[in-house]
Amino acid sequence: MTIIELIKVSKNYPNSKLPAICDVSLKVEEGEVLALLGPSGSGKTTLLRLIAGFETPDEGVVLLKGNIVSEQGLALPPEKRGVGMVFQDYALFPHLNAAENIAFGLRRMSRSEKNEKVCTILEMVGLSDFSKRYPHELSGGQQQRIALARALAPDPALVLLDEPFSSLDPDMCVRMREDVSEILQKTGSTAVLVTHDHEEAFSMADKVALLNEGRLEQLDTPEGIYHTPLSPFVADFVGKADFITGVVEGGKIVTEIGCLQNTSHFIEGAEVMVMIRPDDIDLRPNAKGDATVLERQFRGSENYYRLRLSSGQIIHSGQHSVSVYPVGSQVDLQLQITHVVAFEKTKVNGPRS
Repeated sequence: MTIIELIKVSKNYPNSKLPAICDVSLKVEEGEVLALLGPSGSGKTTLLRLIAGFETPDEGVVLLKGNIVSEQGLALPPEKRGVGMVFQDYALFPHLNAAENIAFGLRRMSRSEKNEKVCTILEMVGLSDFSKRYPHELSGGQQQRIALARALAPDPALVLLDEPFSSLDPDMCVRMREDVSEILQKTGSTAVLVTHDHEEAFSMADKVALLNEGRLEQLDTPEGIYHTPLSPFVADFVGKADFITGVVEGGKIVTEIGCLQNTSHFIEGAEVMVMIRPDDIDLRPNAKGDATVLERQFRGSENYYRLRLSSGQIIHSGQHSVSVYPVGSQVDLQLQITHVVAFEKTKVNGPRS
């Protein structure tokens, strides 16, 4: 079943030169987690607010379980949509303890039913022993779990999460991603997650909608977004991407680091820019190699290299943590490209440095 569907949705704000959302269409199926990914100002939070009912579209339609909940000049109030919301700052009631926060939205249940539901969901989020604690007595991670528990308690058709990990430290953030993903899977919940972090989107979502200046650049699986980006913006946003100049000759793309398959079927003689990821290049020591090591960053599990080719082009490579090449040394490049992605040269703003 399709839980949420947007059809050509647009939203403009007064005094804004660009639309906040422009002609966006997408679907979220039951049990899926969709990540709305993009930089600040890309429109992802506006899109979430349109789904929640806090905003009304200027054009287009929002459907929940096949029923229209928003269209131009009409919006079903958020409280009538059966949607749970986890805010960036958690928005817990400071004067209510954990159990009371969770029970707040269970108004149509009897006292005994409400108590049973609260106990069940507290156990699900691993906080049964914290039911009487107030928000200021809980850690950031515990507050987030209570906020999620409160959103899930009424059994909503859809859970919306607005950058829920942004206030956590990096280690806690990783643990909470895992915990929240596990809870959503246990409950079979359908969810939409707003994030600016592509690693967060990739680790949690079944599908990723990447937004740029209010437009949907690509809707795909995390693997599809990373390996087969549809635009240079997508390529560069979801991981380091260098672009190497190439020319189509004899059905191949000829570049200074080797010949590649012309998978996009560019015409003979076309000038293109080939996307190169750091994991597409392996290094081998060679005193007469074509690349010079400019910088090495040790990142624990890997060494991250910045290299200069003989043409002056800068590229990057990730190598095993024990593969150490001194700054200034020469190396050979060995291509390990499994997905050749190339764009017309006019669509790429020059090589990255």
